[in-house]
Amino acid sequence: MRRIVQITLGLGLGATPLAAQSVDSLIARYLASTGGMAKIQAVTTLRRTGKFTGGGGFEAAVVQENKRPNEVREEFSLQGMTGINAYDGKSGWKISPFGGKKDPESLGEEELHGMLEDADFDGDLVNYQQKGNKVEFVGMDQVDGTDVYKVKVTIPNGDRHIYYLDTDYCVPIQEDITRMIRGAEVNYTVILGDYKQVNGWYLPFSVETRQQGAPEGGKITFTKIEANVPLDDARFARPVTH
Repeated sequence: MRRIVQITLGLGLGATPLAAQSVDSLIARYLASTGGMAKIQAVTTLRRTGKFTGGGGFEAAVVQENKRPNEVREEFSLQGMTGINAYDGKSGWKISPFGGKKDPESLGEEELHGMLEDADFDGDLVNYQQKGNKVEFVGMDQVDGTDVYKVKVTIPNGDRHIYYLDTDYCVPIQEDITRMIRGAEVNYTVILGDYKQVNGWYLPFSVETRQQGAPEGGKITFTKIEANVPLDDARFARPVTH
């Protein structure tokens, strides 16, 4: 079945013939579809609130907070306990109470990889040249019957991302991620959907992630995304323990 990207844009942006495509023209369409650079840059903080669901009916409450330029805090609440992963722009830390740990500790290599991705406030495609990202248009494909443009992004640490942009609106509906962890490749697929407007910026409210080859993964459904909420830098800083 054709994947439905729930987004009402009213921009009349139809598909452009393949020969006319270039990376910058695709990114320009993507930016226009999601609200434009002025709307995006007017957002200085985001707070996403929702629910994580996994295999066997597993559920947990999640909160993700982002602050420009590259701070992020993610909370995962289950059975009265809340785990925290955070990055303050320089270093990452976590609190994992589920194993009886109450003090903050440094993130592991793979955890930090994920946090650095989440800390990129605008994503890989926005201002990609300033970030040192290499972006290439690599052809056409289909995702569940939907025609897509494939855009490959190589970021400075060597990670590779393939974005599948819906040809109607030029927004990502899938992303394949390849990370190098301790010298080995780890591959993930992310399914994006249910785009809605937040302060003039269209963002996905549904994010499903699974490691490639795994029978199932996890899905986050955001019930609310708030823009420009007050977030002090102390929210992202590692707590001092005595």
